[in-house]
Amino acid sequence: MGTPTTFQRKEVKYLLTYEQRARLQEGMALYMSPDSFGKSTIMNIYYDTDNKQLIRHSMEKPVYKEKLRVRSYGTATPEATVFVELKKKYKGIVYKRRVAMVQKAAKLWLEQAALPPEDTQIIREIDYFTHTHPLQPAVLLSYQREAFFGKEDSAFRMTFDDAILWRDYDICLCKGAYGRKLLPEGMALLEVKAGMGMPLWLTRFFSENNIYKISYSKYGNAYTAMQGRELGRRNTYSA
Repeated sequence: MGTPTTFQRKEVKYLLTYEQRARLQEGMALYMSPDSFGKSTIMNIYYDTDNKQLIRHSMEKPVYKEKLRVRSYGTATPEATVFVELKKKYKGIVYKRRVAMVQKAAKLWLEQAALPPEDTQIIREIDYFTHTHPLQPAVLLSYQREAFFGKEDSAFRMTFDDAILWRDYDICLCKGAYGRKLLPEGMALLEVKAGMGMPLWLTRFFSENNIYKISYSKYGNAYTAMQGRELGRRNTYSA
């Protein structure tokens, strides 16, 4: 499969136990195929203002919100290909613009105000966003992902994420996947990504197993954890 540069779809999330995940994956075999990346370690740097304006706005559940991140598959080297992504959400529909470039070029562009490496419509859109928001690396999120796409509709995707870790130091894709855990033990995050409706076999599985959609943001939960840590520090200092 090729690597798309634009996406428009609905994304729905669910928390599953490992037992529920195993049952679901067994039933998926008839309808879904493993993604070309298969099982992979995904690492994301999320960019934000110094007072975390983007994530604070996002957590207010607005009609429209935006996020900027850089993604690598596994630990990156300066010459490795990474993906700079501008992710927008409007009335529940996710719109994503993505461009591939080497890691050192992305870092120079986003963190040192260098000129973008190319002149394309997507790069201009991302560049405009970075100039209207004074951004800096805010958090690194990593996780183990297993991805699948529909046999009849390749745009229909399901991903399972576990071992979700965050850190707000050593924010570099070259430093490896480590940090504090977000998910409880024995739980995985399922994301269902569809341009159209959800297939009947999947809605039936959710209904039979009493599994319900949730609102879950990895960056949002990491930010909440950061705030809790800072509150704990202040309480310790004032005691």
